[in-house]
Amino acid sequence: MHPGRAKVFKTLGASLVAVVILLVGCTSSQPPPTSAGPPSASVPSTTSAGPPSAGPPSASASRPTSPTVPAAAGDWPTYHGDPQRSGFSAAMPAASGTLTARRLGLDGAVYASPVVVGGTIIVATEHNTLYGFSPTGTQRWRMNFGTPTPPSALACGNIEPIGITGTPVWDPATGTVFAVASTGTSVVQTLVGLDPATGKLRFRRQLAFPGVDPNAMQQRGALAVTAGKVWIPFGARAGDCGDYKGRVVGVATNGAGTQVDFTPETKRGGGIWNPMGVVVNRQGRLLAVSANGAAFPGDSYDHTNTLLELDVTAGTPRLVDSFAPSDWALNNQQDVGLGSQSPALIGDRWIFLGGKSMSSYVLAQGRLGGIGGEVSQGQFCRSFGGTAVRGSTVYVPCTDGVRAVNITRDGKPVVAWHADGAIAGAPVVGGGRVYALDQDGGVLHALDPGTGQTKEQVAVGVTSRFATPAITGSRVIVPTMAGITIVDT
Repeated sequence: MHPGRAKVFKTLGASLVAVVILLVGCTSSQPPPTSAGPPSASVPSTTSAGPPSAGPPSASASRPTSPTVPAAAGDWPTYHGDPQRSGFSAAMPAASGTLTARRLGLDGAVYASPVVVGGTIIVATEHNTLYGFSPTGTQRWRMNFGTPTPPSALACGNIEPIGITGTPVWDPATGTVFAVASTGTSVVQTLVGLDPATGKLRFRRQLAFPGVDPNAMQQRGALAVTAGKVWIPFGARAGDCGDYKGRVVGVATNGAGTQVDFTPETKRGGGIWNPMGVVVNRQGRLLAVSANGAAFPGDSYDHTNTLLELDVTAGTPRLVDSFAPSDWALNNQQDVGLGSQSPALIGDRWIFLGGKSMSSYVLAQGRLGGIGGEVSQGQFCRSFGGTAVRGSTVYVPCTDGVRAVNITRDGKPVVAWHADGAIAGAPVVGGGRVYALDQDGGVLHALDPGTGQTKEQVAVGVTSRFATPAITGSRVIVPTMAGITIVDT
């Protein structure tokens, strides 16, 4: 589930606009505006694709047969840079000692992390627009996917409006970028595939939600690609309203074929909502964390408050291993435990996992241990969002300040340092710095990876609670509530 259960936000609504005509995208040499708000009408690189009908991909969608954009050294093609979500850039040059920032105003808030493919920065907004920018901020293309779900449409939630929230992902096998857009008062969730160089639409496909209320399902976690499919996690909206269940949805990367799903065996709940989404381990399996469910002390285990390992090599997700704290049922009842932080992979041996309680766990990769099967446990902090990993050190987004946690050779977690309490954003690492946000203050901090002390800082604007930067070359790209901020390091 989402944090802030005690804080149910006002409802969402309006009606779905008429389907707009799909146009061919074109490029522009003009930069986007630098003030907050929508791009000016003089930027001619706008293409729109209206809400799709249910069923398979549009007949007009082109089918990629080979990668159109090769991966480049400075690319950041998914949340935290790679399928394992390490959050580390080996290509980033050493920090220069100064930070300068340029703010680009877009048509809506940016909750998703930017991704970078072939030198194009791809940004998704809550107004259902995907943008492509050069590394210096020149707009290359723009594509809109219809009116987002408005404030009066839903019983609860804390994003207004809801458009594209989960971080997109690039597939090197097809050269396609994928995102999920939410439209309408009766919510329609649509998977779209685009050419990252031009923004040209390749396919769009409406997703199905059998056995749950589609209006209660929110797509917040980052998308992932493995085994020829794009994998999309779903959880609840803030406030836990409606008949929802955590779910991982899989669709072939060409948009065709039958949708496949995995849902924990719960009566209700188990949302897979963390912004880092599903993690792909080195065996190509998915790691997903389900949050609180409906099973309380005395009830049968229902794979909620659980780390789930899914084998997807046969096409349909199959649960092959899991871990849950020994007090999983009490955690369900008290709305604490796992779900708010995704697993951090340390080499090929360990997994570090935290959550909404103070407890953190070290697990063995390949044998998660079932209920109470952790290798070790520590009491560190409440953690929300995506971790970063460099060597045997995990940088953890604790609510009272980022921590560096060293994992010893025998699987023990040891805190190396604790950053200032305001610096609580999901961190990334590169160029000899740990970059993390003070979300309330709207400031990006460059931390010394050895001490956690701020070496440089720069104002970037107001961000969402779970905002995390992307790295490309010597630049850090920060998603904000008004667009993006490009920081030169």
